[in-house]
Amino acid sequence: MAYKFEKLEVWTRALDYSDQLYDIAEQLPKHERYNLADQMTRAVNSIALNVAEGSTGLSDAEQDRFLRIAVRSLLETIACLHLIKRREYLEDLNPLREAYRESETLFAKLQAFRASLDTDSSVREPSVEYDDEAPF
Repeated sequence: MAYKFEKLEVWTRALDYSDQLYDIAEQLPKHERYNLADQMTRAVNSIALNVAEGSTGLSDAEQDRFLRIAVRSLLETIACLHLIKRREYLEDLNPLREAYRESETLFAKLQAFRASLDTDSSVREPSVEYDDEAPF
């Protein structure tokens, strides 16, 4: 049995992106191990975890909520990449460039997935018509 999220291309791309960022995190200076590296790896893990968690939702609107969290986590990782470059923590910038390119693709996939959901008709209570008589 496969879970729904295991079949999603966006989830497998999130795993690939996670691998890239873990490789970058391992190259950071020791003084960033419990700061920037941890922040970046928590954020990148959040992308795949929220895609997975949202896939078990009962509605498209609920899945959209988790995908929005995944997008915010993705943006957080991009900010981390900028901090790494700005602080000149890596001599070779190719891993940052490759991760940035993958982030663009992952961002587009997450946004396309969100756009495919029917969030307008889900999780809405039916409107209730009231008569003129007060209930009390």
